[in-house]
Amino acid sequence: QVQLVESGGGLVQAGGSLRLSCTASRSISSIATMGWYRQAPGKQRELVAAITREGSITYADSVKGRYTISTDNARNTVYLQMNNLQPEDTAVYYCKSTVGWQNYWGQGTQVTVTV
Repeated sequence: QVQLVESGGGLVQAGGSLRLSCTASRSISSIATMGWYRQAPGKQRELVAAITREGSITYADSVKGRYTISTDNARNTVYLQMNNLQPEDTAVYYCKSTVGWQNYWGQGTQVTVTV
C-alpha cells in the first residue's frame, strides 16, 4: 500500500508559477509509475504528466512546454513544476502511484489561476 500526500497548491495570477509536491510513504524507486492528474469542476479527471520508474515521461498536450515532472528518490517525492499558468489550468490536482495492478491516489490540492 502507498499513502500519498500532496502540497503546493494555491492561488496564482495568470502567467505565474507553482510547484506541487507529492510525497509517498514508500520508496518511489519501487513504484512503477507516478503521475499527476487534475479535475476541473464539471469535467473528468485527466492525466497531466507521468513518469515511470525507468524515467519515461508523458505530458498532456495542453501542458507541454509549461509543466515539468521530476522526482527526488531520496525524499520519495515527485514534483510538478507549473509555469505560465492559465485560468484553464484551474483544477484539483491529484497524485497517483501505480504498483502492480493497484492505483493509489492522494487527497488532491487545489490550484486556482485568476486572470
